[in-house]
Amino acid sequence: MDCADRRADRQTALSVSGVFQGSLDIAAARDLAHRFLADVRAVHGLPVRESTTDVVQLVVSELLTNADKYAPGASLLALDAADGAIEVSVWDSNPTPPAILPPDPTRIGQHGLEIVVRLAQGFTVHRTPLGKRITATIALTDDPLTGGV
Repeated sequence: MDCADRRADRQTALSVSGVFQGSLDIAAARDLAHRFLADVRAVHGLPVRESTTDVVQLVVSELLTNADKYAPGASLLALDAADGAIEVSVWDSNPTPPAILPPDPTRIGQHGLEIVVRLAQGFTVHRTPLGKRITATIALTDDPLTGGV
């Protein structure tokens, strides 16, 4: 796996990206995230909690599932590790921002983004000339499942 520095303004930035299309590619994207974080830990010596790897894989899966469901064509996934966090970004062709519904325990389904927002330190949606980019920021060492405990 290639880990390239795509952001000159960030010290020790490590990045990987890939293009994915269709539900079968989502498993490959989760695997890319797992291998990238293993490299961040083993090759580059940065601390990464095992639970962080699980959360990043969940976020990758959710963002790409939504892109596959609501935007035609391929999506771009980028993972950037720097400053003690990993940014998970997905670009797709649909400019419409996602609907993040309020918590509702009686609703069946459509809880994915609600979970992503809860687990992430940051969550942004940016329109682009060809669609949108959604970015979730996850801390490498704080345990997102226990609120950093």
